[in-house]
Amino acid sequence: MARVALVTGGTRGIGAAVSVALKEAGYSVAVNFAGNEEAAAKFTEETGIPAYKWSVADYDACVAGIAQVQDALGPIDVLVNNAGITRDAMFHRMTPQQWREVIDTNLSGVFNMTHPIWPGMRERKFGRVINISSINGQKGQAGQSNYSAAKAGDLGITKALAQEGARAGITVNAICPGYVGTDMVMAVPEKVRESIIAQIPVGRLGEPAEIARCVVFLAADEAAFITGSTISANGGQYFA
Repeated sequence: MARVALVTGGTRGIGAAVSVALKEAGYSVAVNFAGNEEAAAKFTEETGIPAYKWSVADYDACVAGIAQVQDALGPIDVLVNNAGITRDAMFHRMTPQQWREVIDTNLSGVFNMTHPIWPGMRERKFGRVINISSINGQKGQAGQSNYSAAKAGDLGITKALAQEGARAGITVNAICPGYVGTDMVMAVPEKVRESIIAQIPVGRLGEPAEIARCVVFLAADEAAFITGSTISANGGQYFA
């Protein structure tokens, strides 16, 4: 029987690539999304992967959504915490709301999704939790104190949970993508994009599929000896 994987923020960008790659690798996949119903419907139509709507910033909504997925597909074996938002501003202009929204989604969302699934993984003695952090959680980024803090926090919870889950057959790892050619990055002005690429030693943006391959590797049964690790997939832009 195929293992069940759930990908948050799974209908667009890196999340969509991850979801498709897991399906192609033989997993039974479901995705979560927060708001763009048109994109979610198109994704499901094109891939056959079911999409469920809830906000990862809401713990009770996560509990209910996870229950829906497990009722439809079975116990979740692989959780990919990919959902994330930005509310960029220089710190002296950042509002408490901008801070809270990013922390609630990008950091608390990891807790909200992992916490309800964790007991089942412990009982079954198997689990894979893969947290999508960011290069900016490793090095920081001006104008993204909220985002950088949340993504750095994702690395902290990864290392802590890896220690708790190890004896129960649960691995917890993180991936820190650099700048990837998603809709969000491609929407920035061309001159800004060129300046970003100039900082990347391989001379290009990453592809969502390249991040997805990292996820498939970490999700595999054979990756059982890898836990608490961070894969930096950034084209050589930053060495942690």
